[in-house]
Amino acid sequence: MTAIRNFMTGSKHSPSAAAASTPVSFPANRSWWARHGRTVMIAFWRVVLFVVVMAAWQFTAGRLVDKLFISCPSDVAQRLAKWTGNGVLWANARITVEETVLGYVIGAAVGVVLGFVLALLDTLGRIAEPFMIALYSIPKVAVAPLFIIWFGIDVRMKVLLAAATVFFLVFLNTLSGVRAIEAELVNAGRLMDANKRQLLIKVIVPGSLAGVITGLRVAVPYALLGAVVGELVASNRGLGYLILSSASAFDPAGVFAALVVVTVIAMVLNLVVNLFDRHVTRWRPPARESV
Repeated sequence: MTAIRNFMTGSKHSPSAAAASTPVSFPANRSWWARHGRTVMIAFWRVVLFVVVMAAWQFTAGRLVDKLFISCPSDVAQRLAKWTGNGVLWANARITVEETVLGYVIGAAVGVVLGFVLALLDTLGRIAEPFMIALYSIPKVAVAPLFIIWFGIDVRMKVLLAAATVFFLVFLNTLSGVRAIEAELVNAGRLMDANKRQLLIKVIVPGSLAGVITGLRVAVPYALLGAVVGELVASNRGLGYLILSSASAFDPAGVFAALVVVTVIAMVLNLVVNLFDRHVTRWRPPARESV
């Protein structure tokens, strides 16, 4: 927090002695396998693990456990094919994706902005932080009925529930990321006659990106969770509705099929956030792989 106080007050301190220089290393000419072998092996063993789990599930269903409780991969695949053919899957998945993306964007934008503001206004941030943590600790399922009273049962309620879920995660991580900036970075910028605007753009924002990106990445499944919970509580559309209707009909294949689609959506959204992370932090040196 010394860095933020120095930024707000404009105080100058001499930077600490520079760290000892490290030798420059040049990558040797390595074969394709030496460069990508570890990644290939990880992908291979992931596929093997997936196949083993699916085979064990298929073997167990109907033999050791009644299909009424766990279904089986072949039945789930058939249900997905049926829903894809009659358009049920696309119609309901589109609703859930829209709710998730809108809620994620709104919650993340508000969380980042408010996180920066309260981190830079340290006293105000210290006052508000315990109240934010208290609100964050409330289960979102418990507030869903209130959202129904306030906003109705249409798409708006699910979007705002997802946004509320995302907001606290992004806000708290942004707040921590800004506060974790080293004072030496701000002091070095001031010694180069940087004003507050330049310090904010060149030091504060880049230095806090790790916390912001962490919040954005962690919030992805919670945005989807908020949308699905809203659909489970009150909706006649969406993947949450498919899960609830399938469970009410004692149809585990339908429940698992909807969960598979939810998982795929979460993986795609997480991939988008990871690509964004690589783009905005491309100036960082790549992490070294363990030997």
